[in-house]
Parts: sequence; structure tokens; C-alpha cells
Amino acid sequence: MRTTRQKIRKAKRRNPDAKVLVTGCAAQIEPESFQEMPEVDALLGNADKLHLDKILQSSKALPSDVMAAKADPVAAGFQGKVRSFVAVQNGCDHRCTFCTIPYGRGNSRSLPYEKVRRAIATELDHGAAEIVITGVDITSYDDEGRTLGHLLQRLLADEPRLKRLRLSSLDSIEIDGPLYELVSGDERLLPHFHLSLQAGDDMILKRMKRRHNRAQAVEIVEKIKAARADATIGADLIAGFPTETEEMALNTLELLDDCDIVAAHIFPFSPREMTPAARMPQLDRELIKERASRLRARAARRRSAWLQNYIGTTQVALIENKGSGHTDAFAPITVEGTGRGAYGKARIVDADDKGLTGVFE
Repeated sequence: MRTTRQKIRKAKRRNPDAKVLVTGCAAQIEPESFQEMPEVDALLGNADKLHLDKILQSSKALPSDVMAAKADPVAAGFQGKVRSFVAVQNGCDHRCTFCTIPYGRGNSRSLPYEKVRRAIATELDHGAAEIVITGVDITSYDDEGRTLGHLLQRLLADEPRLKRLRLSSLDSIEIDGPLYELVSGDERLLPHFHLSLQAGDDMILKRMKRRHNRAQAVEIVEKIKAARADATIGADLIAGFPTETEEMALNTLELLDDCDIVAAHIFPFSPREMTPAARMPQLDRELIKERASRLRARAARRRSAWLQNYIGTTQVALIENKGSGHTDAFAPITVEGTGRGAYGKARIVDADDKGLTGVFE
């Protein structure tokens, strides 16, 4: 928060005549941190962003109650990118003990199907080759009883131009039947699945108020891989959650192997105000850093071995920027001499910790 306040002051010094608006989750959760700053002209909560005309006429009005927000989330406007992101959902109905997202984004709201379809059509009209479905908790998508799997099935049936569809982070326990059907039956759904696992120990998962246990996480990954042989798994994991013992930490470390995780996002635990986890007995910061470092080292070895295994194979790749992009399995790839939007089969000739090197066939 201190860094944010410093940047606000710096922005005002550089632009003394400009209005300074502060928005985002920090403004929503802790408006008092900014309300008294003379540099701040207005605070915008996450439910207020589309009402700039009213906000600019106000006098440091506090952010509205995001928990009362009923409006549909807004899909991103035209991006003009090869890989475009479309938000289909916002907010979260769950209350994990470490997380402030519900206080900043409110409860879950889903974008109706027709609005999603139109947003995707706009991106495709302007040259997008891949669509990424995003949101705070996309597996809680609910459009009058239709789930995320139903949404994706309709999109792929109604939009024949949609050849590459990718998903952002998934809450593994909420993956529904129609989504599993797509995993096994439609190659347009790309085979990299990033799961919000957070820990590999049952007691820690319970204290986090997660809705899955360790065995279920392993079972879900096995089910995904049984449905799609080329599926790859990414995951979020937290190191040093309050009360975590060495044995508990090792259970999370072993989850990297047990779930065949090749793209791990490791977060050292940091307490957030207003959360139950902040009131739990905390671990020493150096111990948290050590456990995070251990997780990262294991994850890096696994990722390196995964990338090396691609040498000599042929992989479908989409070039998103000059010479660089991703394979279907979301492995970074460099193909020299290619431009933005190039697409095809690449023969993998080398690999390092940064990704693959390929040659288009």
C-alpha cells in the first residue's frame, strides 16, 4: 500500500493539473488509505469503473458496496491481439481464509451467453487466432443454470471460426461434466489446464477453507489426463501457510510430482488484512521464504524436464509476437523469422529453461 501511495504522489507531481482517480481492489477494500490524500480526486470501486461521469462530479465519494453489485461483468473491449482475453465472470462466492478477492470484486456474476458470444466474435473479426476465457472464478460461471462447460459447448458449436480456445485458472473441484466431455472430445479446447490447488496437505486445505482434499486433486488430474493424453497441468501453490509443519510442507512439495505439475506459480504466504488467515499463528518469514524456494526449485526441475522431452517432436504453435509464442500445451516457443500471427506445426530442435526453439515445417 505504501508503494501505491508513493506512485499516486509522484503522478500528481508530474501532472499537477490532472485529476487522480484511484481504483482497483485496494481502493475497494481499504478506501481510508487513500481518502485523506490531498492528491486523490476520487475513489472508484470495482463496481464504479463504468460510471466515470458521475465519479468525476463527486467529491471523493467512497467506493460503492461491491457486495451489492448486480451488473454483468464486462468483457474486455477490442484488443487487436493474436491471443485475446474475454472475461465471462467476476467476483467470488467462496471465502478462502487467505483471500481478499471477494471483498474487492464482490460476489460471483456471470456474463450472459449472447454477450460472451458477441465479445468473442468481435475479437475474431479483428484477427484473434486464440481466445482465452477469463474471470475471477470461471468454474462458478452460471447463466440461468448453464455451467462453464455448457457455455464452452455452445460457443464452439455456434462460432465455427473459433479454432483455439484456452481457459484461465480453474477451481478443480468445480469442473463439470460438460467440460470433461470437451476435454476428451474437442481439440479446439487447448490442453493446458491451470488449477487453483493452493496446497497438498489436507489439514492446510481445511484451514484454507478450500473445497477439495489432496486425494481429490490427484484424482481430478488423473481424470483430465485420461480424457486427454496430451494434457498438461499448471497450479497455484502457497508456501508457509499459518500452522504449516514440515510434514505438511512436504505433502505440498510431493503434490508437484503426484499431480504432474509442469507450470507452478509459487506464492510465499503473506497475511492480508480482514482475512481469517491473518489472525492464525504465523510462521517465521525466513521459514516461509525457504519453503517457497524449495517448491520453486522442485517446480523448475520438473518444468525443465518437461520442456526437454519435446526435443525432436512436432508441436502446433501460435506466434503471438515477432518470433515468439506458445504451443498448444502452453510451452513458450521461439521460431526465428516468423511474424505475429504465424501458425502451424513446428519441429522442436532445442529447449532451455525459458522454453522451446522450433522451426516451422
